[in-house]
Amino acid sequence: MRTVLVIGGTGTIGSAVVRELGKRHRVITAGRSSGDHRVAIEDVASVRALFAETGRVDDVVVAAGALHVGPLQAMTHDQFRIGLASKLMGQVNVALVAQHALNDGGSITLTSGVDAHNPLRGCANTVTVNNGIEGFARGAAVELQRGLRINVVNPSLLEESAEKFDALFHGFEPVPASRVARAYSRCVEGADSGKTYRAW
Repeated sequence: MRTVLVIGGTGTIGSAVVRELGKRHRVITAGRSSGDHRVAIEDVASVRALFAETGRVDDVVVAAGALHVGPLQAMTHDQFRIGLASKLMGQVNVALVAQHALNDGGSITLTSGVDAHNPLRGCANTVTVNNGIEGFARGAAVELQRGLRINVVNPSLLEESAEKFDALFHGFEPVPASRVARAYSRCVEGADSGKTYRAW
């Protein structure tokens, strides 16, 4: 049995990941305002404090991070930085700290999004951020030590969120969160590193 830390573990994806991995492992959760521990991934000091609280774990999954959605012609510098500071650098912060805090042979799993490869109107920020996450994992995989692995899950529109986001994802086939959670299981319990698993 492994100990898995799921950041964003009370969200739609995170909850499904907790249910899936909880069948076989000890799972602890963290989030900005809910979960077993509190963390703001945009703040690297907060991330360090989280791992100091949890002690060494085997695996960390990140299913958290804010993005900005809006038309390019009206987008401001500060709006664009929302995704860079939160979803991109927030997950990078976790990975940079986790490489020193995980047990040997552990894993880091990050989250991108379907628009990384299927750009949508109003999503210049999200496309940039999600591709950045996947690129970071490819680059980090060749340098991680102690048998550590890093991968990314790229989920599509969830059935559980389809009504809320349907106007943005016209023509996309929603997938159940339980199916997406199995991709996270593959990252945690598999052997690959530097890969992006598409849950479409």
